[in-house]
Amino acid sequence: MRYSGNNIKLMVNDLMVNYTDVGPDEAPVIIFIHGYPLNKSMWDKQVDSLKDNFRVIAYDIRGHGESDAGNEAFSIDLFVADLIGLMDALRIHKVSLCGLSMGGYISLKAIESYPERFEAVVLSDTTCMADSTEAKNKRMKAVESIIQKGVAQYADASIKNFFPQELFTTSPEVISSVKAMIINTSELSLCSTLLALSSRHETCTKLPDIKVPVLILVGENDGITPPSAAIFMHENIEKSSLEIIKHAGHLSNLENPEEFNKHLKLFFNSVYTDHLNNIQGSDNSILRDLRNKLNMLLSFRSI
Repeated sequence: MRYSGNNIKLMVNDLMVNYTDVGPDEAPVIIFIHGYPLNKSMWDKQVDSLKDNFRVIAYDIRGHGESDAGNEAFSIDLFVADLIGLMDALRIHKVSLCGLSMGGYISLKAIESYPERFEAVVLSDTTCMADSTEAKNKRMKAVESIIQKGVAQYADASIKNFFPQELFTTSPEVISSVKAMIINTSELSLCSTLLALSSRHETCTKLPDIKVPVLILVGENDGITPPSAAIFMHENIEKSSLEIIKHAGHLSNLENPEEFNKHLKLFFNSVYTDHLNNIQGSDNSILRDLRNKLNMLLSFRSI
């Protein structure tokens, strides 16, 4: 039995996972995987944009949002196991993925390890490369800062790194929502995830093995995973397309949701053309039936 709605709880790999599940029962399934240090609510506008034609699932990665952290050491492999565990618990064999930043790392590792489980992938503001020594050192300094100065100060530093200064004036609601996501994540989960990200392995050498359609999205001003990283993935994935999101940085889906959603819908519409044609055919059939009934009603009234 399927439970639809927001903030549904389900036991997966011995921990409680919080997720959203909306859209038609028999529609193709798209799973959204959020970035660090955020939660599934970052995808609200994308879920709303796709839910009429697709079954859309967004979940909180362990230790984030309202999902339990569990007792195991965090790693990208563990996050992939949780994703597959969620799919199995929901009895879904094949899905498409959309992952941003950390969600992209998880998506790339998942399709490497379980290629038969995925129909298409969207990689947003992410990279296939492992952390450089400099990046690892930055993450370790962030861990020290969280422990010594607390989450609130880390949140302030993070949003300054994510967003250009003008966005603090033009879109204060985006800033406040992201800050709230960070503050509501525990120190332990923040630090554990930073360690997981710093120790992840590269997936670049496996890019040519990806055989499903891939859409790569990146904010034109992304300074964390820049357009050059997106271009590299595009050049090494055969069935990939690349779109650079204008007026956006690392959180492109939040900074320019209109353009992001436009590319997202075009991509999934192309992947699932047969499904959408069936919907259109069904809609046309319903309209014909309504017209016939209306014409019959009008003819009876004219007698």
